[in-house]
Amino acid sequence: MGGRIVPERSGLTSCGALVAPLPKGLPKLVESICPECCRVIPARIFEHEGRVMMEKRCSEHGEFRDLVWSDVRLYLKAEQWAFEERRGVSNPAVPDAVLCPQDCGLCQMHLSHTGLANIDLTNRCNLTCPVCFANANVAGYVYEPSLEQVYRMLRQLREMRPVAARVIQFSGGEPTIYPHFIEAVRMARDLGFSHIQVATNGLRFATEPGFAERCAEAGLHTLYLQFDGLSDETYRKTRGQPLWELKQRAVEAARRAGLKIVFVPTVARGVNDHEVGRILQFAIENIDVTSGITYQPVTFTGRITQKKREQMRYTLTDLVKDLAEQTGIVDTYHDWYPTPCTVSFSEFLSALQGEETIALTCHPHCSLATYLFVDARTKTAIPVTRFVDVEGMLRAFREWAPRIRRLPSKKLSALMAYIVLRRFFRQEAAPPGLTYVKFLRTLEGLVDKRIGRGENEERLTYRTLMVAGMHFMDAYNYQLDRVMRCVIHYSAPDGRIYPFCTYNSGITFRERIEQSFSIPLEAYLTASGKEPVAARTVLKV
Repeated sequence: MGGRIVPERSGLTSCGALVAPLPKGLPKLVESICPECCRVIPARIFEHEGRVMMEKRCSEHGEFRDLVWSDVRLYLKAEQWAFEERRGVSNPAVPDAVLCPQDCGLCQMHLSHTGLANIDLTNRCNLTCPVCFANANVAGYVYEPSLEQVYRMLRQLREMRPVAARVIQFSGGEPTIYPHFIEAVRMARDLGFSHIQVATNGLRFATEPGFAERCAEAGLHTLYLQFDGLSDETYRKTRGQPLWELKQRAVEAARRAGLKIVFVPTVARGVNDHEVGRILQFAIENIDVTSGITYQPVTFTGRITQKKREQMRYTLTDLVKDLAEQTGIVDTYHDWYPTPCTVSFSEFLSALQGEETIALTCHPHCSLATYLFVDARTKTAIPVTRFVDVEGMLRAFREWAPRIRRLPSKKLSALMAYIVLRRFFRQEAAPPGLTYVKFLRTLEGLVDKRIGRGENEERLTYRTLMVAGMHFMDAYNYQLDRVMRCVIHYSAPDGRIYPFCTYNSGITFRERIEQSFSIPLEAYLTASGKEPVAARTVLKV
């Protein structure tokens, strides 16, 4: 396999770039990269014994083969239920890019606007996890943007067009140890971000009295809480030390402060895959403080042998099968859909509101998700697919969005929406206390947090738990068509915005950005009087 693939073109982005249609079915050719030199090379994706595999060959470094998804039926279902808009951004920082992923930042070829924005506040951490993208001790330098730089990074996200970024996540390192963390949260609130969260190990929330309350007062909504399992044995493997008691204390701190939690387990085969069901049950038991789980199958960011990859590779379809077997709550094939299935809902909501809203137009193989409706009293959970004709509703959203836009008033639009969607809701199968009207308000609350939070929660809406798997790419399973549709973006101090899978893997812009805006670790420690955190090596990935 040599040369670059030249696909048929279809449609335009917001700034007029030609769009390649998403290749569907198996087998197919995609563009990938060599894991050794990162040169763009063709890759073949095909079915083998019910699994989906990728193989590719670099003329210099030889052949590579990797598992993409372990179940071909779910792989094809994800393609079937992915809707695309192909808009991207109309004011890209790189308006004349030629090569993806080298000319990144975002460029005119990118097909998605920002669904979730990240800003790294530091690469320092109070843990030394072996499954982490950012580690100052290993890097040998400290990356810690000034508050003024953070402001500029927030501003460039809010200035994106045609849809400004609305959801911001502060990340790291451990962002809560950034010297101006509270000020950064308050700044995001004042700039108009509708949802503010922090990707955290939870240690500061667990150990510092009043910290969670100060964060909530500043505008923080959610802890994106590192949560690999419910035992110290698991944390010793993944994080190098026992952390289970501290995780529980972080949950209690969030509860007291009125914050929400999304649990974020990094999952590796043979390490903590036996814990995925227990994590789901824990989230249901703590539904008063929990809004979701985002399981993240491990991404291999360094060199690793094929044998070791095969031992540890854990795909999204492994996840949903394990959740079905370990809990009995969800069904492997009936309850799960790709994230871009929600695009039709976004189109419908935009038509109702008369303004553009965020559309998660990522690649269908980036994630799988379902929503559970949880009875807060009995702690029983029912997937939305059991009482809603999800596929019929998704089709109706897409069909009726242009019709709703043509109606003369919002009141008439709302009435039409009520009538259109009613036939997809099965009251007899719904969980206790969930009426059709409350179901509609719950859908609205998933987008508008003012409806689904505080005193409105349970009074206007029903408790829901988003359960998702998000598998970020590494150099072994890399696809350029996934990069171009990425909706999780990093705002950087160089004035550019990068997709997750160019910032953290593949060509890895993170290293370039951090090195350009950093100081040597030794100089930082001398100036601050701090001691370095002792490095540990537990699980190399």
